[in-house]
Amino acid sequence: MDWLEALILGLIQGLTEYLPVSSSGHLAIGAKLFGLNGEENLTFTVAVHVATVLSTLVILWKEIVWLFKGFFKFKWNDEMKYLANILISMIPVAIVGFLFKDTVEEIFGSGLLVVGICLLVTAALLAFAYYAKPRQKEKISMIDAFVIGIAQAAAVMPGLSRSGSTIATGLLLGNKKENLAQFSFLMVIPPILGEALLDVLKIAKGSADAATASIGALPLAVGFITAFVVGSLACKLMINIVKKGKLIWFAVYCALAGIATIIFLS
Repeated sequence: MDWLEALILGLIQGLTEYLPVSSSGHLAIGAKLFGLNGEENLTFTVAVHVATVLSTLVILWKEIVWLFKGFFKFKWNDEMKYLANILISMIPVAIVGFLFKDTVEEIFGSGLLVVGICLLVTAALLAFAYYAKPRQKEKISMIDAFVIGIAQAAAVMPGLSRSGSTIATGLLLGNKKENLAQFSFLMVIPPILGEALLDVLKIAKGSADAATASIGALPLAVGFITAFVVGSLACKLMINIVKKGKLIWFAVYCALAGIATIIFLS
């Protein structure tokens, strides 16, 4: 991988992590076009995902500080309820991560047909959420948080957008648009940081040394910085888009991208 490929893939990750079009699917397509595979692709993917998580911390730092302040009051306040919802939302993805990790990795290596199909599923989910008009709720309940967590767990499939799945599921449950984008972005922080920790443990054992060396320090740094900067901008953009409810255009894009992937790349 050279620095230009890393720049392009970092740009793709930064944009698609927050826009409901599947970052994992787009990275898989990019890896196919650039001829990347195996540990090299995995190491780079984890690095740029961590970069976008850090961009979430930067953009939503006020909300994160609010949560920590409420937590250290040791009372069942609004902040503790919000944190409880985040923890509940993590249960499904934790189950998938611990019990089905090998299966998920096999799916990622099975080719782009799965990516194309999942992009079509993302398109259908976004379109359905756009036209559905459920009764509005004031706050995200614990049950809703768990159901949204199931959507996040399902989105480990490459091509099934995490933000698209969680936001669309929340809308179908009747939650307000202005609450969903923030919750969707905050709930993904612990799982991705946990995945990053596992990768650090691999590096500590020496299993990822060759992959890091094959990528090179410069491309890895370029991809990381690009994903962080672009991710910060995309995070702000997506919050505003969700509030305005204009998700149908992303459904159209995912449908076209899915069809093109199935026809030309699978």
